[in-house]
Amino acid sequence: MIYARIAGTGSYLPARVVPNSELEQRVDTSDQWIIERTGIKQRHLAAPDETTCDLAEHAARQALAAANCQPEDLDLIILGTTTPDRIYPSTACLLQARLGNHGAPAFDVQAVCSGFIYALSIATQFIQAGTAKKVLVVGAEIYSRILNWQDRNTCVLFGDGAGAVVLEASDTPGILSTHIHAEGQHNNLLSTPGTVDQGQIRNGAGFTEMQGSEVFKFAVNALSSVVDEALQHNQLQPSDIDWLIPHQANIRIIKATAKKLKLPMDQVIVTVPEHGNTSAASVPLALDVGVRDGRIQRGQTLLLEAIGGGFTWGAVLLKY
Repeated sequence: MIYARIAGTGSYLPARVVPNSELEQRVDTSDQWIIERTGIKQRHLAAPDETTCDLAEHAARQALAAANCQPEDLDLIILGTTTPDRIYPSTACLLQARLGNHGAPAFDVQAVCSGFIYALSIATQFIQAGTAKKVLVVGAEIYSRILNWQDRNTCVLFGDGAGAVVLEASDTPGILSTHIHAEGQHNNLLSTPGTVDQGQIRNGAGFTEMQGSEVFKFAVNALSSVVDEALQHNQLQPSDIDWLIPHQANIRIIKATAKKLKLPMDQVIVTVPEHGNTSAASVPLALDVGVRDGRIQRGQTLLLEAIGGGFTWGAVLLKY
């Protein structure tokens, strides 16, 4: 059997750090309120001249180096993003040009905060089918550009960044299973509703809108369900998990998921205080942090999970 195995990880955060104290000057909020409700202390924001492709390239090159892989070795490039640089071509194609790869298929996945989980699931299928041997999977966002900085309910939550992995075909288990879902009937609870028509945003605004309490309730239930699904599919118990690597949306959601698994928080990779919610970049950023600081070791069992607007959600269970 052919398995997809993570050969290398990478990440990138823009240089500008925005602490909660700076947001206190913009909107009616406080550092204490933001920390108590979300766990976020700061976030990174892209410079005006930085693009999503810029962020993705930094993370991708780190992952390629960690995997001892050259861009020309890649058979496929998949990029999860909500904030592409252009209407088209895809940011994955822009990234391919930057890296100097020629001929490999490249495309974006739009599943908002679940984008990396969706992309990782797709990449796994290509490898298991034998149609790709090395795949670059990236989550990259400049979410700050679709935020209303006068809306205190959303602007305090998000940040910019990118994370990446190189997947390679292997004879030994890597990705054990992937599980992805969507429920479009809840599309109005978390969305950026504007559409582009003749170069103008119409039928809504180009800013993120969220019904926070409803999103929180759905997220906790959906993530608990997909975590159970992944464990049952692999006939594993929560105690078999070495590390939970959750979407970094809100510390209360993270703690609820860990409690469901009966995992102590010291077995959870938490970056939300420093990164905020970086949407599709959230999970690969947290994964890379855990790998590079030495907590995540080869042979350990990892559970990745995320939920995003759509709603979309999913989980990946793997041996690192």
